[in-house]
Amino acid sequence: MKVRISILAGMMIFLISFIPKQSQGQQDPMYTQYMFNTQVVNPAYAGTWKTMGFMFLTRHQWVGFDGHPATNTFTVQTPLKNENVGLGLSVMHDEIGYERRIGIYGDYSYKLTLKEGLFLRLGLKGGFMQYHNNLNNYTLYTGGPSDPQFQGVVEDFMPNFGVGAFMHSDRFYLGLSIPKLMENSFDNSEISESIKAEKRHLFFIGGVVLDLSEDVKFKPTVYSKLAWNAPVQFDFTANFLIKETFWLGGMYRTGDSFGFIAQWIFNKNKNMRIGYAIDFTKTELRNNHNGVHEIMVSYELDFKKLLFSSPRYF
Repeated sequence: MKVRISILAGMMIFLISFIPKQSQGQQDPMYTQYMFNTQVVNPAYAGTWKTMGFMFLTRHQWVGFDGHPATNTFTVQTPLKNENVGLGLSVMHDEIGYERRIGIYGDYSYKLTLKEGLFLRLGLKGGFMQYHNNLNNYTLYTGGPSDPQFQGVVEDFMPNFGVGAFMHSDRFYLGLSIPKLMENSFDNSEISESIKAEKRHLFFIGGVVLDLSEDVKFKPTVYSKLAWNAPVQFDFTANFLIKETFWLGGMYRTGDSFGFIAQWIFNKNKNMRIGYAIDFTKTELRNNHNGVHEIMVSYELDFKKLLFSSPRYF
């Protein structure tokens, strides 16, 4: 037991040591339904479903603005025959205006048993991001039509890798990860400048499931994203599971927004979910767009023909 705790402590120190000294902002996408989309930022989450599972999530921010931020993610994960090993694939398409990012990453996790019912998964992520931005498409209001800052097409292929740790039981979880350890830059050959395209981010997630009654469970969660020289951002959610079928709750994001989350778990094996979330911005932008909307669909393949008495809680 002491050896395994030492492994966890060593992993946490390793992750923290890679936090960047400087950063100009938080570039990785945010999610309101992060508790069901953890694999995108933490490879150690792969394999936790105990079955092969697929998840698709689409998020549209500031709907009503032309070129509003939009993010689509797809993940698949499965345990191997040796159930201590989990494999996964994460695909992300992120766009804002004419800027496009397509990321494809493989995920690997290995499960350690800390004690009966308590597990620690350590994960590795590896893959690439393809960046594309056609600067010729922008309408310029300053600098004139020949501004060298907005000429040509910026494209780059950026490989990267990351690490994560995920400790969990059936009712409790904590995760810590840095999904991109390399700080990539892309070059604009028109102006001979290098611009930081990928900064290191440290992600933390935690949650617990509590019984309020026979038919109602309560799940408070917290999610944090940290990049140096940028505000630390926290998401707090409170969700209620009613009759093991319907999640309903709210979210608060520091300095940014609040929102509501709903998810329906259906069919007899409870292996399909459809979720929806809406955010309301607290900033001055709130009067100029139609909200932030997020839809999630997940499905698990039940090869073992198990009859689940209750759904997953995260």
